[in-house]
Amino acid sequence: MLTREWGASGSAVARTRTRLFRTVLPVGLALLALGGGAAPAYADTVLSEQWHLTRMQAQEMWRTSTGTDVTVALIDTRVREVPELSGQLLPGKDFRGGAAGERNDLGTTAASVIAGTGKGSGGRESAFGLAPGAKVLPLEISDGLGTGNAAAQDDAVNTGLAQALTYAANSDAKIISVSLSAGADTDEVRTAVDYVRSKGKLIFAAVGESAIDAPRVRYPAATPGVVGVTAVDKDLKALKKAGVGTTVDLSAPGEDIISACAGGTGLCRSRGTALATALASASAALIWSEHPTWTANQVLRVMVGTAGGPLSGAVRSDSIGYGVVRPRIALKSPGDPGAADVDPIADYRTASPTPRPSASASASVSRDPADGAGSGPAEGAPVAAASDDGHSGAFWLALVVCAAGLLCTGISAACLLADRRRARPAGLSRP
Repeated sequence: MLTREWGASGSAVARTRTRLFRTVLPVGLALLALGGGAAPAYADTVLSEQWHLTRMQAQEMWRTSTGTDVTVALIDTRVREVPELSGQLLPGKDFRGGAAGERNDLGTTAASVIAGTGKGSGGRESAFGLAPGAKVLPLEISDGLGTGNAAAQDDAVNTGLAQALTYAANSDAKIISVSLSAGADTDEVRTAVDYVRSKGKLIFAAVGESAIDAPRVRYPAATPGVVGVTAVDKDLKALKKAGVGTTVDLSAPGEDIISACAGGTGLCRSRGTALATALASASAALIWSEHPTWTANQVLRVMVGTAGGPLSGAVRSDSIGYGVVRPRIALKSPGDPGAADVDPIADYRTASPTPRPSASASASVSRDPADGAGSGPAEGAPVAAASDDGHSGAFWLALVVCAAGLLCTGISAACLLADRRRARPAGLSRP
């Protein structure tokens, strides 16, 4: 039975589940009333509210890889040492150069999305990152805000960015995640990117957001050699305000992301392409940890090859790139990683690539005469992917056993209640 990993199940699946629920639930509830079992505590944890981890089936992936022995250099604003990042942060460096900026603690959120351990203050259960075994190297730069006009803001970002990229290239980090962006790059940034790539490292960068729908991709996501990452919402469509163009390479969840953060309750709901970039970087960490001998090109090739692509069958679209990252699939069935020294994403890109051979329909992409880049749908496009749709294998096995009348002790009802209760953690704030 195939359903979508990131999307809704088909009508046939829904009908099958309905029949099972009607058969099993009354029996399970009755047995529960007799002391047959209790719903697991998972339903009341922060993890149960982290929809992106549920969709990605993180707990299944963590049996294979947690990102151990991989360091992600995070180029962002300041990262605070919140409890969820205890033991996960390496000594970082400040490249602001006197340009303080305004958003001074958002790096904490991105770092937590990558490597949060799920252990909050006092040992309480809290938010997890996608790669809780990875380390984060915080490299602080200014966001440019409050430094003057647009050109001055870009200069503040790029000055720190070039230095941070060079520092990361010389560090033990294999992956670099860039949260901040500028309207243009510089010779220094391009040189730094080339240097990073010569060191065999992967750079993921947020495509950025704007006040207008479908803005152009910002830098360094649009810089050759950098993997541009956009964000999708719970309906698997690119965020309306996210950058669109031929330099969008991959997508990841970026709406209603619950993570640890600095201040307040210590938990925040956030959105944006910076969080999606953190998740793409964490996905690479999971894969590289499992395959430590692979090169950056091989890790990226597997990520692109296993991404949930556009439903139209096109190889890529300008709103979601090659598709939504699926590290679970990459770990389970990576396919051929290909040549170690060949970049899977060419520096040039076409707006209307050849559809996949299995496609039943072609992508509809319009051209932007201003820069020659395909504009694509403003809200992106859903992606095609196959998997279990969020419920655990144990849940479905329990349902089958109960349907057969074999020793049902309320396990199915407990699992169902755990899946459906989704009690929201109290006191969440937005950064």
